[in-house]
Amino acid sequence: MNIIDVIKSRRTIKKFKGDAVDENLILRWLEAAAMAPNHRMTEPWEIYYIGQETRKKLNHKTNFGNAPTVMAVLSRHGATKVETEENAAATACFIQNFNLAAWSEGVGTFWSSIGISGNNRKLLQVPENYDLLGILAVGYPEEVPEAKPRTPIKEKINYLP
Repeated sequence: MNIIDVIKSRRTIKKFKGDAVDENLILRWLEAAAMAPNHRMTEPWEIYYIGQETRKKLNHKTNFGNAPTVMAVLSRHGATKVETEENAAATACFIQNFNLAAWSEGVGTFWSSIGISGNNRKLLQVPENYDLLGILAVGYPEEVPEAKPRTPIKEKINYLP
């Protein structure tokens, strides 16, 4: 599948099969994700694998769709507000790269923001100098939803003089 097809066919998966995803595949996708653009090569991302005990405490309403792998993706603060924002943008690119790499090999993801709450930050042991950009559920899709309608991109383009 070419990259345009991967991008256009990727879906947020909310129900996963119980089959484990090979750790070497996940590592390969994380390595590909690390090629994300990041200002001044800050490489601000950190990944925390979330075990079953912590998952239960997070109390996610669907247990992350029963995904076999769940991980938190953190973004390190920068020396300035601008650098912190740049790091968050780079980490979001990292997450999207990971999602696309996984999808290209038939593995789905669900990007959840539930870790942002103070209680969940504490539970996940997020250091003060990091933002939690998301919790990723990773696994083989039990079902793949249809694409939701999108606004035509031409309606989002603006021209400046």
